[in-house]
Amino acid sequence: MPVIDTVGIVSKPGSAKAEKLLPELLEWLKARRINVRCDEQTANYVSGLEAVHRAEVARGAQLLIVLGGDGTLLSAARSAGGNDIPLFAVNLGGLGFLTAITVDNIFPELERALRGEHRIGRRRMLECELFRKDAKVGEYEALNDAVVTKAALARMVNLDTYVDHHFVCTFKADGLIIATPTGSTAYSLSAGGPIIFPSVAALAITPICPHMLTNRPVIVPDTSEIHIVCRDLDDSSYLTIDGQVGEPLKQGDRIICRRSEHCISLVRPPAQMFFDVLRAKLKWGER
Repeated sequence: MPVIDTVGIVSKPGSAKAEKLLPELLEWLKARRINVRCDEQTANYVSGLEAVHRAEVARGAQLLIVLGGDGTLLSAARSAGGNDIPLFAVNLGGLGFLTAITVDNIFPELERALRGEHRIGRRRMLECELFRKDAKVGEYEALNDAVVTKAALARMVNLDTYVDHHFVCTFKADGLIIATPTGSTAYSLSAGGPIIFPSVAALAITPICPHMLTNRPVIVPDTSEIHIVCRDLDDSSYLTIDGQVGEPLKQGDRIICRRSEHCISLVRPPAQMFFDVLRAKLKWGER
């Protein structure tokens, strides 16, 4: 772990907790002579802060502090995907599968990170390309998932789906989710998909309310390429990345999902393991 002399900070919009925490955090970092790079939202909370675009915050920093929930982390992860620095995600409320550090523990955990004693969890991202006719018209990276859903009320999508060019089936459903292990505890889980241990090299294909009850979630190796062909009329289905960005689809559009070259590194509390998170967040029973 390199010496930390610069950190980036990205924050959830409209968060009273972030607004309250930031002055103390900035003073703590200043006392240790650590430079700070903030996104526009963070700068809105404290007057006099110079802001850079969120996509630029990670450049030149050795640690990225994320103040918010899992949604803020997903956005930060996509912005920092090409900059392999640890993400220090602080949960300011909500479920928080990924934002494991609490407000009460932020400064002890930061001290641990500055000493290079923190534990890192590596999470592989998903690359998603959108082709229209013979041209690539979109390219995305996701930490959780790529989702095709219906755009019109009470209609199903019709999606020809292939794995490594082998035809799987035409999914007639409310939608289809391609989830990473990280995303297996997000939308895919709500749609009946499996929980995948974070270090397992796999992708989950999860239909949303399929017309055929025998259409079940399928796990494939993350070395696979998943091809989806949209058979619906123009603008009647929609591609969404991590539930945050995306675009409407045209008839015949092709979506290709594959393992990304990029990973993100999440700072994890030293004593917290994956099954501890599941027990806490999903209310699983104790011994």
